[in-house]
Amino acid sequence: MTPDDVDGRISRLAAAVEAAIPDSLRDEWERRVGREPVLVARQGIFSTHGRPFAYQLSYRAPGQHTQTAHSWSTYQHERATAHVLAATFGRADLEHVAHGRLLFVRCPRAYLTGDLAVPRRPDRLVIEITDTVNVDSAVLAGVRRLREEGFRIAVPGFVSNADQRRLLPHADFVKIDVRDLDVEGHPVVDLARSYGALLVAEYVENADTLRYARDLGFSLFQGNLLERAGVLDRAGARPVSH
Repeated sequence: MTPDDVDGRISRLAAAVEAAIPDSLRDEWERRVGREPVLVARQGIFSTHGRPFAYQLSYRAPGQHTQTAHSWSTYQHERATAHVLAATFGRADLEHVAHGRLLFVRCPRAYLTGDLAVPRRPDRLVIEITDTVNVDSAVLAGVRRLREEGFRIAVPGFVSNADQRRLLPHADFVKIDVRDLDVEGHPVVDLARSYGALLVAEYVENADTLRYARDLGFSLFQGNLLERAGVLDRAGARPVSH
């Protein structure tokens, strides 16, 4: 039996199974799927004047209130990113989420190298490189390609490690945890902006850290002092193709 014969038999079997599903069962499944929430978390990124500049999007599952991403496998990171991208860009009424602003989404390695596709929306999507990515030649080539396509790149949690320094020439945004500024201070901040990236102060939790970040010349600010992450349910927006 040739491979084509096998493929043909599989196709006929799949068609037979599909035809055998009763309409009532199919309708019930569609009603059930339609009732399930499609969640995405959103937190604002603000300018020095306190105006929303962009939004950070992250994964949420029903009943989940906090991120547990540090313990995830590579596959779980990829699935979570796929969910966020599909819930946001794969459904109608994108502006209900974006309000005309940029959308930061953390993307693991496969999205940088092209093994997994990102939505063709460089006007909205900022690709934030997951801090566990090993920045090798394939990742750098992928980042350059994405920038040539018009996407902006963000480097989170900057502490001047070797991988992050390799990304600096390609970064439009560099994020620094303001809780580390009392230790890291000016040298890391100066390095982070050395290629012209806009600096984002992450984890702004109180007025003192906000003032200190402003004094150090940060342009953008993110944290619970400014806005806690809210959860959007995108189930009511119809799916669309990218």
